[in-house]
Amino acid sequence: MTDLILQSIYSGILQGGLYALIGLGLALVFGTMNVINFAHGELILLAAYMAYMVETQLGISPLFAIPVALVLVCLCSVIIYWLISLIRADRELNSLILSYGVAVIMTNAFLFIWKADPHSTGSAWLQDAFVVGPLFSMRAQVLFFIIAAILLVGLWWWLSRSWYGRAVRAVASNRAAAKLMGINPNTTEIISFLIAGILASFAGVAIFSYEVIQPSIGESLTIKAFIITVLAGLGSIPGVLIGGILLGLVEALTATLYSSALQELVAMVLFLLVLFFMPNGLFGLKARRG
Repeated sequence: MTDLILQSIYSGILQGGLYALIGLGLALVFGTMNVINFAHGELILLAAYMAYMVETQLGISPLFAIPVALVLVCLCSVIIYWLISLIRADRELNSLILSYGVAVIMTNAFLFIWKADPHSTGSAWLQDAFVVGPLFSMRAQVLFFIIAAILLVGLWWWLSRSWYGRAVRAVASNRAAAKLMGINPNTTEIISFLIAGILASFAGVAIFSYEVIQPSIGESLTIKAFIITVLAGLGSIPGVLIGGILLGLVEALTATLYSSALQELVAMVLFLLVLFFMPNGLFGLKARRG
């Protein structure tokens, strides 16, 4: 039983790295613009389908789909930002409705192009076992956990040390004051969408590398990202990683100790508890101004 619990913890931590990668782009856009991009999960799924196309059409590893996914997903992110930028009144509410409409359109486009059939990678290298003592996982899980950690550290460094990173933080903290300091909010917002697209590209390829994809999972990916954003709280990059790992652990331990059918329920209960008792998240800022 102890070995089973240790395996669940190990699997939950690895899955949490993927969840953090899924949630970070949504958290960044929400922090900068106070906008929830409901098409975020579909952008991730688009990258996953690019990995599927590269593997099936070219016969090479889905990892080589990352450059293609980066271009296409970032282009779609810019288009979504442009549509949101056209909104002049009640941007928070109307952008949510607009992005949900985009998500529905993208889901139906996936159904039209790739049908409703589930797909997964056939790469033996990615699916081979990676064993550490009594613990095991797929090689792709370890690879993308490392990639997720590198991307999170890189984003944290960029937000902390670069001029544009500090500009993004300034707009997230107080948009009006940032404008008075000579920062163009539109520039920082489009940069946030592009970075979210980059993160979504890696997340999509990761999902195809060791999970099953189909057009209907885009919505669930967005919900996962939103849960992680709430758990982390606004303004905390490490909080996104910890929130993702916490969600992965809760799901893995629930499946091991009780039933896999309760995974989603327990995750939603955790989300509601944090939202009710800690509305600023586990590591979020206490206030947002402007």
